[in-house]
Amino acid sequence: MLGKTQLGSQGLTTSGIGLGCMGMSAFYGGADDKRSVETIRRALELGVTMFDTAEAYGPFENEKLVGRALGPDRDSVTVATKFATEFDDDGTPKGLNGSPEHVRRAIERSLRHLGTDHVDLYYLHRVDPNTPVEDTVGAMGELVQAGKVRYIGVSETSADTLRRAHATFPITAIQSEYSLFERDAEHNGVLDTARELGIGFVPFSPLGRGFLGGTVTRQSDLPEGDARRNLPRFSDEAIDANLRIVAELRKIADGKGITPAQLALAWVVHNGTTPIPGTTKPNRVEENVSALSVTLTAEDLARIDDVSPHGAATGTRNTEAAMARDRG
Repeated sequence: MLGKTQLGSQGLTTSGIGLGCMGMSAFYGGADDKRSVETIRRALELGVTMFDTAEAYGPFENEKLVGRALGPDRDSVTVATKFATEFDDDGTPKGLNGSPEHVRRAIERSLRHLGTDHVDLYYLHRVDPNTPVEDTVGAMGELVQAGKVRYIGVSETSADTLRRAHATFPITAIQSEYSLFERDAEHNGVLDTARELGIGFVPFSPLGRGFLGGTVTRQSDLPEGDARRNLPRFSDEAIDANLRIVAELRKIADGKGITPAQLALAWVVHNGTTPIPGTTKPNRVEENVSALSVTLTAEDLARIDDVSPHGAATGTRNTEAAMARDRG
């Protein structure tokens, strides 16, 4: 069984590694609900207690899947979900909406889809530039007071926005991309601000969207419909360059008798974060969970920094338009 860790300073306790469920229903091409349920159940057996989803994944379908898979174990785990984009009931997106009215509508739909009466950790998925973050977070705080949400978080915000949000209502966690391929949080003040304010840091894509797990060797490895085909970091030229970094990281991992994925996860955990690697395979959950038992020495850390410093990866992690939106 996994040990527990404090996520943030508001009282939330979770496993030291969670399970990101997005890829079970969206963005990575194809879906196998049966295998996804098996993956969630295996994570539960191993002691994983944080399961991360969002209204936008599907949309709606991932929340429904997670709710079904957790079943009678729902109250023994942390269910984290997110809202930001307003959707019609048929799933048609209408754009970002951070208004208090939308906050109240979105939680009711998420509760219904998850089959629960409360969400443990409710994130603002993306900041609506047309709504002051204080208004959005204030409405989220009202959900805590009403018992519909236990803790609140934000995702992909700037350090300044994080401060403003936390000043409005205590923020338990911030979720941002962070990995050996994406170290911006170390340089834009977000990670330091989270630490200063006692806010937990939850890295999504801690395996570099598959790169650091050794599952990507060429763009054709990605299935049709996989959104990574459209990302600069996954062009064939960028893949070739990035695989050279992975090869060097593999040498470090081999020397410790672990996989590159375990090395990458051990690194983000060493930096005081609680990652949520995504997978649809039970054996990958087993591999990821085992990373918590990996100890990195000062020599290991120095070699890792030498091989994969900030900015080492070729190609941006997302499109320019998406990255501009995510700087909120």
